Amino acid sequence: MNNTDQEMKMIQAINITKSFGAHVVLDEVNLEVKKGEVIAIIGPSGSGKSTLLRCFNGLEEIDSGEIIIEGDSFSHKNEKHQKDRIGNKAKREIAKKLGMVFQHFNLFPHMTVLGNVIEAPATVLGLKKADVIKTAEAILDKVGLLDKKNAYPSKISGGQKQRVAIARALGMNPDIMLFDEPTSALDPELIGEVQKVISDLAKEKMTMLIVTHEMRFAGEVADRIIFMDDGKIIEDGKPEQIFNNPEHPRIKTFIDKISGKETE
Repeated sequence: MNNTDQEMKMIQAINITKSFGAHVVLDEVNLEVKKGEVIAIIGPSGSGKSTLLRCFNGLEEIDSGEIIIEGDSFSHKNEKHQKDRIGNKAKREIAKKLGMVFQHFNLFPHMTVLGNVIEAPATVLGLKKADVIKTAEAILDKVGLLDKKNAYPSKISGGQKQRVAIARALGMNPDIMLFDEPTSALDPELIGEVQKVISDLAKEKMTMLIVTHEMRFAGEVADRIIFMDDGKIIEDGKPEQIFNNPEHPRIKTFIDKISGKETE
């Protein structure tokens, strides 16, 4: 990776706000994500972590501010006019650059593992089925599930379902991966297999944002840790700084409480 690649801004959030009714979920959030960075987003429930990811890929509309994806303005609203100046077609094209994996797998139950992975590239991207199948099988091999390609979701474990969900997102060949609590719905003994897949992607320098409550995993996989509370980013730093010497006392309280749960 050259210096230009390292400095390339994959995501920029500029003063973005988002409210649900009277409840402010994102409060003038500013963030930059560079190419190849892995960022873990931590903080208490209701702090705006998941909403931030959903705004980045267009599942939620911001109320004001601007989101820029790889240099393209994805969502831009000002408080006076409240008008998004980006057309829906342009937004859909930009959104294809991001893959998202949710807490719950959301697989199509009537499709095989392979069918789940090839569905979007074939229908959304209009790629030839033969090419899509070849790519999908390579991705399934990468996540350790090629032998399950003909199985249906009801016949595989939760960890395997989440790995299929990751494979499905990768099947769209995104530049950025967003993970929203990817292991929180899994039994403890299945968490490691999903974390390994994400760690392998990190080693390949895939740009990723990961919302997680797994502090140990966040410390191992992330280049930066972002702590959110009450819709704001209150600290952004290296894992060792956030975990060992946080500037904000709220962070220490949160980490002590979560870390205690991890070791129970």
